[in-house]
Amino acid sequence: MLDFAIPAMQQRHLIKHLLIGTLALGTSTLATAQSEKEEKLPSPSATEDWSFKPPLVTPGETSAQPPSDAIILYSGSSDLDKWEHADGSPVKWKADGDALTIFPKATDIRTKQKFGNMQLHLEWRTPDPSEDKDFNRGNSGVLIMGLYELQIYESWNYSTKIYYNGQAGSVYKQHAPLVNAARKPQTWQTYDVIFEAPVFRADKTVEKPAYMTVLHNNVLILNHVELKGPMVYQGYPKYKYHDAKLPLQLQEHGSRVSFRNIWIREL
Repeated sequence: MLDFAIPAMQQRHLIKHLLIGTLALGTSTLATAQSEKEEKLPSPSATEDWSFKPPLVTPGETSAQPPSDAIILYSGSSDLDKWEHADGSPVKWKADGDALTIFPKATDIRTKQKFGNMQLHLEWRTPDPSEDKDFNRGNSGVLIMGLYELQIYESWNYSTKIYYNGQAGSVYKQHAPLVNAARKPQTWQTYDVIFEAPVFRADKTVEKPAYMTVLHNNVLILNHVELKGPMVYQGYPKYKYHDAKLPLQLQEHGSRVSFRNIWIREL
Protein backbone atom coordinates (compact mmCIF):
# COMPACT_ATOMS: atom_id res chain seq x y z
CA MET A 1 0.00 0.00 0.00
CA LEU A 2 1.41 3.37 -1.03
CA ASP A 3 1.56 6.17 1.53
CA PHE A 4 0.38 9.51 0.04
CA ALA A 5 0.67 11.43 3.28
CA ILE A 6 1.77 15.04 2.70
CA PRO A 7 4.23 16.54 5.13
CA ALA A 8 2.82 19.27 7.43
CA MET A 9 4.92 22.03 5.86
CA GLN A 10 3.62 21.20 2.39
CA GLN A 11 0.03 21.00 3.72
CA ARG A 12 0.28 24.57 5.01
CA HIS A 13 1.62 25.82 1.67
CA LEU A 14 -1.17 24.02 -0.19
CA ILE A 15 -3.90 25.46 2.05
CA LYS A 16 -2.42 28.96 1.64
CA HIS A 17 -2.48 28.71 -2.15
CA LEU A 18 -6.05 27.35 -2.12
CA LEU A 19 -7.23 30.27 0.02
CA ILE A 20 -5.51 32.83 -2.18
CA GLY A 21 -7.06 31.25 -5.26
CA THR A 22 -10.54 31.25 -3.68
CA LEU A 23 -10.25 34.92 -2.67
CA ALA A 24 -9.02 35.87 -6.11
CA LEU A 25 -11.92 34.00 -7.70
CA GLY A 26 -14.41 35.75 -5.36
CA THR A 27 -12.91 39.16 -6.13
CA SER A 28 -13.02 38.45 -9.83
CA THR A 29 -16.66 37.32 -9.62
CA LEU A 30 -17.60 40.48 -7.66
CA ALA A 31 -15.82 42.70 -10.17
CA THR A 32 -17.60 40.94 -13.03
CA ALA A 33 -21.00 41.36 -11.34
CA GLN A 34 -20.26 45.04 -10.67
CA SER A 35 -19.19 45.52 -14.27
CA GLU A 36 -22.36 43.85 -15.52
CA LYS A 37 -24.46 46.04 -13.22
CA GLU A 38 -22.79 49.18 -14.54
CA GLU A 39 -23.34 48.08 -18.09
CA LYS A 40 -27.09 47.76 -17.42
CA LEU A 41 -27.47 51.42 -16.36
CA PRO A 42 -29.65 53.47 -18.73
CA SER A 43 -28.13 56.20 -20.81
CA PRO A 44 -28.11 59.73 -19.33
CA SER A 45 -30.83 60.80 -21.79
CA ALA A 46 -33.23 58.23 -20.29
CA THR A 47 -33.60 60.43 -17.20
CA GLU A 48 -33.85 63.77 -19.01
CA ASP A 49 -37.33 65.33 -18.77
CA TRP A 50 -38.32 67.44 -21.79
CA SER A 51 -42.08 67.15 -21.24
CA PHE A 52 -42.64 70.51 -19.48
CA LYS A 53 -40.85 73.75 -20.19
CA PRO A 54 -41.19 76.09 -17.17
CA PRO A 55 -42.53 79.50 -18.25
CA LEU A 56 -40.30 82.53 -17.90
CA VAL A 57 -40.92 84.78 -14.88
CA THR A 58 -38.96 87.96 -14.30
CA PRO A 59 -38.32 88.61 -10.60
CA GLY A 60 -38.63 92.12 -9.20
CA GLU A 61 -35.52 94.28 -9.26
CA THR A 62 -35.84 94.62 -5.48
CA SER A 63 -37.58 92.61 -2.78
CA ALA A 64 -40.35 95.23 -2.76
CA GLN A 65 -41.20 94.67 -6.42
CA PRO A 66 -43.49 91.80 -7.46
CA PRO A 67 -42.51 89.21 -10.09
CA SER A 68 -43.80 89.56 -13.63
CA ASP A 69 -46.61 86.99 -13.25
CA ALA A 70 -48.04 88.45 -10.02
CA ILE A 71 -51.60 89.71 -9.72
CA ILE A 72 -51.28 93.16 -8.13
CA LEU A 73 -53.99 93.62 -5.53
CA TYR A 74 -52.82 96.85 -3.96
CA SER A 75 -50.00 99.22 -4.86
CA GLY A 76 -51.89 102.52 -4.53
CA SER A 77 -55.33 104.13 -4.46
CA SER A 78 -56.01 103.18 -8.08
CA ASP A 79 -56.29 99.55 -6.95
CA LEU A 80 -59.25 100.16 -4.63
CA ASP A 81 -61.59 99.00 -7.38
CA LYS A 82 -60.16 95.48 -6.86
CA TRP A 83 -61.63 95.43 -3.34
CA GLU A 84 -65.04 95.74 -1.73
CA HIS A 85 -66.79 95.36 1.61
CA ALA A 86 -68.78 92.18 2.23
CA ASP A 87 -71.99 93.87 1.14
CA GLY A 88 -70.40 94.82 -2.19
CA SER A 89 -70.04 98.51 -1.33
CA PRO A 90 -66.92 100.58 -2.23
CA VAL A 91 -63.99 100.49 0.19
CA LYS A 92 -64.21 103.04 3.01
CA TRP A 93 -60.66 102.51 4.31
CA LYS A 94 -58.21 105.38 3.87
CA ALA A 95 -55.89 105.25 0.84
CA ASP A 96 -52.86 107.49 1.32
CA GLY A 97 -50.13 107.17 -1.31
CA ASP A 98 -49.10 103.53 -1.51
CA ALA A 99 -50.65 102.65 1.89
CA LEU A 100 -54.19 101.53 2.70
CA THR A 101 -55.20 102.11 6.34
CA ILE A 102 -58.14 100.60 8.16
CA PHE A 103 -60.92 103.00 9.07
CA PRO A 104 -62.34 101.71 12.39
CA LYS A 105 -65.87 100.31 12.24
CA ALA A 106 -65.80 100.33 8.44
CA THR A 107 -65.81 96.46 8.43
CA ASP A 108 -63.56 94.00 6.60
CA ILE A 109 -62.67 94.27 2.93
CA ARG A 110 -62.22 91.47 0.40
CA THR A 111 -60.95 91.06 -3.14
CA LYS A 112 -63.40 90.87 -5.99
CA GLN A 113 -61.24 88.17 -7.55
CA LYS A 114 -61.28 84.68 -6.03
CA PHE A 115 -58.22 82.55 -5.27
CA GLY A 116 -57.27 79.03 -4.20
CA ASN A 117 -53.65 77.81 -4.06
CA MET A 118 -51.42 80.87 -3.89
CA GLN A 119 -48.19 82.62 -3.10
CA LEU A 120 -49.12 85.80 -1.24
CA HIS A 121 -46.95 88.81 -0.44
CA LEU A 122 -48.29 91.49 1.88
CA GLU A 123 -46.77 94.32 3.91
CA TRP A 124 -48.39 95.70 7.06
CA ARG A 125 -47.78 98.22 9.81
CA THR A 126 -49.38 98.58 13.24
CA PRO A 127 -50.18 102.08 14.59
CA ASP A 128 -48.89 103.90 17.66
CA PRO A 129 -49.71 101.55 20.59
CA SER A 130 -51.20 104.47 22.54
CA GLU A 131 -54.11 104.45 20.08
CA ASP A 132 -55.25 100.95 21.04
CA LYS A 133 -56.39 99.22 24.18
CA ASP A 134 -54.02 96.81 25.93
CA PHE A 135 -55.53 93.66 24.44
CA ASN A 136 -56.31 95.04 21.01
CA ARG A 137 -53.04 96.50 19.78
CA GLY A 138 -52.54 96.45 16.04
CA ASN A 139 -55.21 93.78 15.77
CA SER A 140 -56.09 92.66 12.26
CA GLY A 141 -55.70 89.56 10.14
CA VAL A 142 -55.25 88.13 6.67
CA LEU A 143 -58.15 85.77 5.99
CA ILE A 144 -57.11 83.56 3.09
CA MET A 145 -60.21 82.43 1.21
CA GLY A 146 -62.02 84.57 3.79
CA LEU A 147 -61.71 81.63 6.21
CA TYR A 148 -58.15 80.79 7.25
CA GLU A 149 -56.64 83.56 9.37
CA LEU A 150 -52.99 84.56 9.56
CA GLN A 151 -52.95 86.90 12.53
CA ILE A 152 -51.68 90.48 12.52
CA TYR A 153 -50.90 91.91 15.95
CA GLU A 154 -48.47 94.22 17.75
CA SER A 155 -46.14 91.52 19.11
CA TRP A 156 -42.73 93.21 19.18
CA ASN A 157 -40.65 91.94 22.11
CA TYR A 158 -43.83 90.49 23.68
CA SER A 159 -44.82 94.00 24.72
CA THR A 160 -48.49 93.01 24.50
CA LYS A 161 -49.74 89.98 26.39
CA ILE A 162 -51.76 87.53 24.29
CA TYR A 163 -51.92 83.76 23.94
CA TYR A 164 -49.15 82.51 21.64
CA ASN A 165 -51.49 81.15 18.97
CA GLY A 166 -53.00 84.63 18.77
CA GLN A 167 -49.85 86.72 18.36
CA ALA A 168 -48.45 88.03 15.08
CA GLY A 169 -47.61 85.21 12.69
CA SER A 170 -49.96 82.66 14.20
CA VAL A 171 -52.64 80.74 12.38
CA TYR A 172 -55.24 82.17 14.72
CA LYS A 173 -56.13 79.76 17.56
CA GLN A 174 -54.40 76.88 15.70
CA HIS A 175 -50.62 77.30 15.34
CA ALA A 176 -48.21 79.58 17.20
CA PRO A 177 -45.26 80.78 15.09
CA LEU A 178 -41.95 78.94 15.46
CA VAL A 179 -40.32 82.24 16.48
CA ASN A 180 -41.43 85.80 17.17
CA ALA A 181 -40.00 87.83 14.26
CA ALA A 182 -42.07 90.97 14.87
CA ARG A 183 -40.67 94.47 14.38
CA LYS A 184 -41.43 97.59 16.39
CA PRO A 185 -44.85 99.28 16.09
CA GLN A 186 -45.20 101.78 13.24
CA THR A 187 -42.59 99.82 11.25
CA TRP A 188 -43.41 98.08 7.98
CA GLN A 189 -43.40 94.28 8.19
CA THR A 190 -43.78 91.57 5.55
CA TYR A 191 -45.64 88.29 5.20
CA ASP A 192 -44.75 85.86 2.44
CA VAL A 193 -47.19 82.98 2.36
CA ILE A 194 -47.54 79.70 0.49
CA PHE A 195 -51.10 78.43 0.85
CA GLU A 196 -52.47 75.10 -0.33
CA ALA A 197 -56.26 75.13 -0.40
CA PRO A 198 -58.20 72.15 0.97
CA VAL A 199 -59.55 69.59 -1.46
CA PHE A 200 -63.04 68.14 -1.05
CA ARG A 201 -64.43 64.88 -2.42
CA ALA A 202 -67.60 64.65 -4.48
CA ASP A 203 -69.55 63.89 -1.29
CA LYS A 204 -68.18 67.17 0.19
CA THR A 205 -65.95 65.48 2.78
CA VAL A 206 -62.32 66.53 3.13
CA GLU A 207 -59.87 64.67 0.90
CA LYS A 208 -56.86 66.87 1.77
CA PRO A 209 -56.69 69.64 4.41
CA ALA A 210 -55.24 73.09 3.82
CA TYR A 211 -51.56 73.80 4.49
CA MET A 212 -49.72 77.06 5.12
CA THR A 213 -46.06 78.13 5.08
CA VAL A 214 -45.19 81.66 6.23
CA LEU A 215 -42.10 83.87 6.31
CA HIS A 216 -42.42 86.90 8.59
CA ASN A 217 -39.86 89.59 7.79
CA ASN A 218 -37.96 86.94 5.78
CA VAL A 219 -37.87 84.52 8.74
CA LEU A 220 -39.61 81.12 8.47
CA ILE A 221 -42.25 81.04 11.20
CA LEU A 222 -44.73 78.40 9.95
CA ASN A 223 -43.43 75.39 8.03
CA HIS A 224 -46.14 73.64 6.00
CA VAL A 225 -48.52 73.44 8.94
CA GLU A 226 -51.80 71.58 8.53
CA LEU A 227 -54.90 73.68 9.14
CA LYS A 228 -57.64 72.10 11.19
CA GLY A 229 -60.39 74.09 9.50
CA PRO A 230 -61.53 77.71 9.14
CA MET A 231 -60.84 80.20 11.93
CA VAL A 232 -63.22 80.21 14.89
CA TYR A 233 -62.86 82.39 17.98
CA GLN A 234 -64.72 80.05 20.32
CA GLY A 235 -64.72 76.27 20.01
CA TYR A 236 -62.64 74.02 17.77
CA PRO A 237 -62.19 74.43 14.02
CA LYS A 238 -63.60 71.89 11.61
CA TYR A 239 -63.97 71.80 7.86
CA LYS A 240 -67.15 72.57 5.99
CA TYR A 241 -67.37 72.27 2.23
CA HIS A 242 -66.66 75.45 0.27
CA ASP A 243 -65.74 76.51 -3.25
CA ALA A 244 -62.25 75.83 -4.61
CA LYS A 245 -61.62 79.58 -4.94
CA LEU A 246 -62.77 82.39 -2.64
CA PRO A 247 -61.80 86.06 -2.03
CA LEU A 248 -58.83 87.16 0.06
CA GLN A 249 -60.05 89.18 3.05
CA LEU A 250 -58.42 91.77 5.33
CA GLN A 251 -59.87 92.11 8.80
CA GLU A 252 -61.02 95.33 10.44
CA HIS A 253 -60.76 94.91 14.21
CA GLY A 254 -60.87 98.50 15.45
CA SER A 255 -57.16 99.22 15.01
CA ARG A 256 -55.69 101.50 12.31
CA VAL A 257 -53.42 98.88 10.75
CA SER A 258 -52.00 99.83 7.34
CA PHE A 259 -51.25 97.67 4.29
CA ARG A 260 -49.24 98.07 1.11
CA ASN A 261 -47.67 96.12 -1.74
CA ILE A 262 -50.15 93.24 -1.82
CA TRP A 263 -49.81 90.70 -4.61
CA ILE A 264 -50.61 87.08 -5.37
CA ARG A 265 -49.23 84.41 -7.66
CA GLU A 266 -51.75 81.68 -8.38
CA LEU A 267 -50.24 78.21 -7.97
